[in-house]
Amino acid sequence: MKQPLIDQSPVVSRINVTPIIDVALVLVIILLITAPMITALSMEIDLPQARTRSIEDEVRISITLGRDGEVAVDEELVPREILLPMVAERLSGARDKNVLLIVRADATTPHGTVKQVIRDLRTAGAKRIAVATRQRGNGTR
Repeated sequence: MKQPLIDQSPVVSRINVTPIIDVALVLVIILLITAPMITALSMEIDLPQARTRSIEDEVRISITLGRDGEVAVDEELVPREILLPMVAERLSGARDKNVLLIVRADATTPHGTVKQVIRDLRTAGAKRIAVATRQRGNGTR
């Protein structure tokens, strides 16, 4: 019997991915080597020194807005109606005319209320107003 001319061995129909993996690994290695060089700044700079000013050496007035509408100037609870004249009196009596007013408002106090108090403080003659916030720490939202 004569052997057939066609080879009966199974046909391999899969793509050989070994060369593709080799090229990908070489590219990853090149990226890992060159990435630190790209991010490093080649320009030498000398950053200026910073000095923070301590809040203890400043003349300041604390305005506290409670969640139920209470208002306090420093440690004294006052009606909302006399906030403006009281702050104006304290500002005029201060030896330093650059008094810092710190507005401390509860997180649930409406934004419009805080805005109105800041407007009132400007009307009373405040030049410097700061809004107190709480720093986010580890584990807080």
